[in-house]
Amino acid sequence: MSEFPWSAKNLPKQIYINNEFVDSKSSKKLTLNNPATGELIADDVPLAGEEDVDAAVAAAEKAFPAWKKIAPSERRNIMQKFADLLEKNSLAIAELSRISLGAPYKAFGAFEIGLCAEAFRYNAGWIDKYGGESWPQDDGFLKIVRNEPLGVTAGIVPWNGPVGTIGLKAAPALATGNCFILKPSEKTPFSSLALGTLIKEAGFPPGVFQILSGDGSTGALIASHMRIRKVSFTGSIATGKKIQEMAAKSNLKRVTLELGGKSPAVVFDDCNLENAVTWTANAITANTGQVCFAASRVYVQEGIYEKFIEKYKEAMKAKAKEVGDPEKEGINIGPLVDEAQFKRVQGFIERGQKGQGKLLVGGHRIGDKGFYLEPTVFTDVDPKSEIHCEEIFGPVSVVRSFKTEEEIMELSNNTNFGLMAGVFTQDINKALRVASDFESGMVGINCVSLMFMVTPFGGSKESGLGRECGIHALRAFTEPKTIMINMNY
Repeated sequence: MSEFPWSAKNLPKQIYINNEFVDSKSSKKLTLNNPATGELIADDVPLAGEEDVDAAVAAAEKAFPAWKKIAPSERRNIMQKFADLLEKNSLAIAELSRISLGAPYKAFGAFEIGLCAEAFRYNAGWIDKYGGESWPQDDGFLKIVRNEPLGVTAGIVPWNGPVGTIGLKAAPALATGNCFILKPSEKTPFSSLALGTLIKEAGFPPGVFQILSGDGSTGALIASHMRIRKVSFTGSIATGKKIQEMAAKSNLKRVTLELGGKSPAVVFDDCNLENAVTWTANAITANTGQVCFAASRVYVQEGIYEKFIEKYKEAMKAKAKEVGDPEKEGINIGPLVDEAQFKRVQGFIERGQKGQGKLLVGGHRIGDKGFYLEPTVFTDVDPKSEIHCEEIFGPVSVVRSFKTEEEIMELSNNTNFGLMAGVFTQDINKALRVASDFESGMVGINCVSLMFMVTPFGGSKESGLGRECGIHALRAFTEPKTIMINMNY
């Protein structure tokens, strides 16, 4: 295995097309700053334009016929080798994310690179097991249904999970015989661009797996491209709607959308209190609260409300001690990703204190450089207020008490979001009843804000369209073809 060349001192600053690092044809550049210090990282990161996207699509189209017919064992071996290379270079790849994301390695970086590697291994295992169907010939016709790849596909991944989400999109696309173009977020391009080295070393043929850094304009070129057959996007609802519109207006390309959340955690009187506090506190502070399925609405039954609030407040104060420079040992919570996100979250906190709710804990900036915020909790929140209804995407939660199950289910579901929900109770009948009543793509019982590679991941309502993970991801990157054989002559 060759030496991995990339680090914070040697950043990848070329796009990756046809198994080669090349300069972008566009003169526009991205500028990135370190959220831990505010210092400039680079102002010359490529922003892929129309010529670059066209070149990547052309290379993918050329590679597709051979890639879809490659022996299953060979495709599996390439994907598994790529997973091995990810893990071997985990520290270096995580550093390339951390310099512009600010997420500590032990608390987040190691997890998300492991997630990406596991996604490649898991989906590689499906390659010779994703069968079709056949139907009896009693009527004189034998019917066979094949699952066929779409062709040139693309994934637009978010900044809050810049490597993990690559696995959720690229791995099922490649496993099912598609070619794949990766577009990382403009806030976290380096770890994605660096993967070009590993793509080649793993043995992916030229044009099969390519990387284009850029901003929303690059994403728009992908979403509206007439020869890209599928785009999978993770990000905001507003952008997701634009992507679906562009996909429809161009070539009706297939779309998977994993969008925002305002996930409720409903805590009943009969729960295990320590467990409920631990899960809800972890869920809103992991990755500095910049997680789509964070439990940002916490509803506590009035019988244990005071006890819960006391423990939840203490847990948040303890979390505040874990905030700091992501390069330092023992730090679990880094800064918010950039100044724009910092000001956005600060704005919610400031407006929240003007009649929307009571500030229980936190709410202040930590230090005078870098974008650090104390974990923040509001109580007695107006259910129609901005902080109760909108996704903040930071370490900020709202807490309300409730009396009855009926009342809290109505409030929990009174939203256009539907990604995640959690219920905390020791009554199994109540737990299953509430889980069934949640209008949500995923529900945790005595847990919240988690996912598994084997089960569908995604949301209902405006939280998304389609599912990632498990066999559902393979279906999202294939199309069934029905073949009918006349047995009557």
